[in-house]
Amino acid sequence: MAQFFRGKQAGIQRDFSAGLDPGQFAVDTVARYGINSQISAIAYEPVQSLLAVGTSDTQYGSGQIYIFGQGRVSVTFSLPRKASVKILQFCADKVVCVDSKDDFSIYSLITTRIIATYAPPSHITALLTDPALDYALLGLQNGEIISYDMDRQGVAPFKLPNLWISQNPRARILPVVSLAFHPRNIGSLLIGYIEGAVVFSFQQNKPTNFFQYNIPAGAPGGDSDPVSSSRARSPRLIQAIWHPTGTFILTAHEDSSLVIWDPKDGRKILARTIEATNVDIPGGSHGSPDPRAGTFAMKEPLFRIAWCAKENPDDTGILIAGGSPTTVLAKGLNFIELGLTPNYATSPWQLLSDHFEKPKRQHLLPTPPGAEVVDFCLIPRKSPHFAGSQDPIAVIALLASGAITTLSFPSGHPISPTNQLHVSLSFVHPFINRIAMAYVERTQWLGMTENRPRGPPILKGGIQAKNTLKNFTNRNIIQTAHADGTIRAWDAGHGDEIENGASVQIDIARAVGRASEVDITQMAMSGATGELSVGLRTGEVVIFRWGRNEYFGKELPHTEVLSHGLEAIKDRAEPGLKEGLLPLSLLDQQNGPVTALKTSDVGFVAVGFEGGSIAVIDLRGPAVIFNAGIGDLAAKNNKRGTFRKSNSQQTTASEWPTCMSFGIMNLEGEEYSSILLFVGTNLGRLTTLKLLPEAGRGYIVQPAGVVSLDDKVVSISALDADTGFPADASQSVYAALRNGITVNGVLLVVTNSSVRIFKPAAAKGAHKAWDDYSCLTANVVLFGAQGYVLVGLFSDGRVRAFSIPGLKEVGAVRINDTLDQRRLSDAIITDAGDIFGWTGPSEIAALNVWGAGDDLSRSLDKIFNVEALIPPRPTISNMQWLSGTTYITPTDMDKLIGGPDRPPSQRMIEQTRADEQAQRMADRQVQAAGTSSSAATAAPGSSNESYWAYMQRQIQERTENLGITGESMGRLEDNSSGFAEDMSKFVSKQKKKAVMGVIGSKFGF
Repeated sequence: MAQFFRGKQAGIQRDFSAGLDPGQFAVDTVARYGINSQISAIAYEPVQSLLAVGTSDTQYGSGQIYIFGQGRVSVTFSLPRKASVKILQFCADKVVCVDSKDDFSIYSLITTRIIATYAPPSHITALLTDPALDYALLGLQNGEIISYDMDRQGVAPFKLPNLWISQNPRARILPVVSLAFHPRNIGSLLIGYIEGAVVFSFQQNKPTNFFQYNIPAGAPGGDSDPVSSSRARSPRLIQAIWHPTGTFILTAHEDSSLVIWDPKDGRKILARTIEATNVDIPGGSHGSPDPRAGTFAMKEPLFRIAWCAKENPDDTGILIAGGSPTTVLAKGLNFIELGLTPNYATSPWQLLSDHFEKPKRQHLLPTPPGAEVVDFCLIPRKSPHFAGSQDPIAVIALLASGAITTLSFPSGHPISPTNQLHVSLSFVHPFINRIAMAYVERTQWLGMTENRPRGPPILKGGIQAKNTLKNFTNRNIIQTAHADGTIRAWDAGHGDEIENGASVQIDIARAVGRASEVDITQMAMSGATGELSVGLRTGEVVIFRWGRNEYFGKELPHTEVLSHGLEAIKDRAEPGLKEGLLPLSLLDQQNGPVTALKTSDVGFVAVGFEGGSIAVIDLRGPAVIFNAGIGDLAAKNNKRGTFRKSNSQQTTASEWPTCMSFGIMNLEGEEYSSILLFVGTNLGRLTTLKLLPEAGRGYIVQPAGVVSLDDKVVSISALDADTGFPADASQSVYAALRNGITVNGVLLVVTNSSVRIFKPAAAKGAHKAWDDYSCLTANVVLFGAQGYVLVGLFSDGRVRAFSIPGLKEVGAVRINDTLDQRRLSDAIITDAGDIFGWTGPSEIAALNVWGAGDDLSRSLDKIFNVEALIPPRPTISNMQWLSGTTYITPTDMDKLIGGPDRPPSQRMIEQTRADEQAQRMADRQVQAAGTSSSAATAAPGSSNESYWAYMQRQIQERTENLGITGESMGRLEDNSSGFAEDMSKFVSKQKKKAVMGVIGSKFGF
């Protein structure tokens, strides 16, 4: 009965929620965007062109592994236990991970499922894989190294004890800190312990050289600490890596020293830091002049080092994360460009030392101010070899905050992730401060593809799964505001096929003319026109409009032109943007942060400021057509109503707009419809403004009435009282106003403590109070074809649906197990029933209230391309081979690590199957050719041949063909054997000539 009376009180004669069953109100998780927790590891696979991101176990979620490809291609792997990702690597068709619980996990890129998990007998401190091998080497905390057969999913026979014990038998804890195969000879393994490095030979099955960095007394060392320089010391080793050709070895130490070694005889070539050289020699340190001479500054630890190379592996440079003095303001990655490596065989020792002491050049790849790089991932063009450091085009840096930044290499110019990386990565590139949602018409969004120059794509792998397209609905266009003053708009979809997956980027910092203090508080986009309004904490409002840039390719100084209260900022468009959302006008009221913002579909923008004022902008000018204080409107207006229980105490609290909405309907007592603006405040006051055309002057704004509610206004919805359809200010209804159309409308206003339905501007209506909880956000949602319900998120962590106009609770579902309850007020409910809410600091979930209660389904995207072949592993040079260097092939490594009794690997079996299939195809072709020839010969009498005679002839022909094939294979075997013998004799003869030539030259022959 109460529901019936509410409908009568609201002036609504029918039930807009008729036919809704409570069982239909169930929440599905449709999609997730962003990163669930702080990033802890990054890896890149150049052959498949995929990026892997591992996260930590935090209060917001357990560690996960994300695999990103081109466009929206993504797959997520869960760890076997609740843990953090420590180490992440690609290996051929697999991705391997070591987590904080010391589980070694293997995932298949083909099936997108976990293959195996192994828990070693000690903590894993280092991991080494190679795309040419089926094995993973695990370095343990006790100094041992064990091997794991990833193909057979078990521990392999090969195992190494702690090799450094022979150098220091009294050492108790000597964990393995790094492992690296020789770039050209996989038979040499570089092992880093905390006291030094060892080169182990698989062929000789023993260590060949030891490298220990000792600093004598009086030498400054890497940290230049005057206290410790008076004594001899041996800084701990952090990382050991090969030169891209294996000619040298570099060890990095905890005092920020970088030491170059000769792997042949173990001699030290040079010890240096980023700034100084010869830091291991007393009084021999040389570096750039320091204006803070005489002072001691702490240095950042060395986080990671990579020895990079161009396409020519001899043209190298060292990329360093960390190691800079903490007093240096500029942060980033240091790159020491060495240039072409001198010929080791012919160069004197001093030339080798000068090569590292006096590099070609040295510069910084800058990161955002105050951002410390703790890890990085190089993006090579095509080769997975050389430790993933050959010919990189970019580098993704992981910052201490968990954010990432992408830089071109080696120039260090920032690369925007827009349309380069998956949209989920843009949530941490940099972090997002706020999101907004626009319900944009499908055809409008399909045409919003910006035109700007871009570099080569970073991610090109994977194929996105096909989904059904809901082409009859508008698109959910999310706008994300980032910490660097950038906004990105992209289609979040409805869990369906996304036709235009590209993002649109808007540079707010450039539009306002400054790089700092660009904190975005409000965003509002028109669904019909694509016009975007942005409000800042400093009080400015920037308006953008889609179009072609008349200043394309031109960097012009800004000319300040004020007109009708607005500043024209078209000349602040990005020079490289040919077509897109371009800056139009700037409003600076200097009345506090922007607290409410609404862009209508009919050319008006409404702005509310924390100072309590309201401004209305007509985009036809553009011009400011209204500006007044919210308190002044309430004091002057004579049409006032109240729903407050008591109004005896005069409030003196500050008041500002919190919610705005445009609509077209009749006001109470009027026979015509007008464009109306409804403004709700933090104190529960609802003001109605009427926008009227004026001859020759555009539009004017007149106050129409004020209603005092009971709490902060969180939602305003205009409804047609006859049909239940939204009575928003749409273009179609706006165009019909000239024909005298009238809309019998009502307002549905939701506050923290209640909901009311009434006729504007100040009539009485229906009311329902929230007794045990408060409403944080709400919206009117379409149900079925023509039904509507009120859906709200409440402080008890539930989403509820209420009928209209009866306001009867239809259903309630708990969602605080999916969304972060502390940020439910920031969630967005769309007209179609989609809810976009935060699950953590950098991830949102897309839910739908008209589902079946299902969780997010597995991604069906394909991320592995079987036709993308891994290039052969680099081998030793001819000179190294002639000098006696023994080359170990990956096949030899299979026997050395797996043992002689290891059965064929899956890779070998698949290759055998492929060869057999190719042979069968060849046999069929031969058989088909023979059959055609026989049929042509026997054509005249073929009609008299019986079935059994036909079968006998087919068997005979097949036997003959197989005999021919066997003879051909026998001749091929004989020829191959003879060719191999001839080549062996030729190589022996060439070796003999080379040796005799060297001996002859020594004796002067």
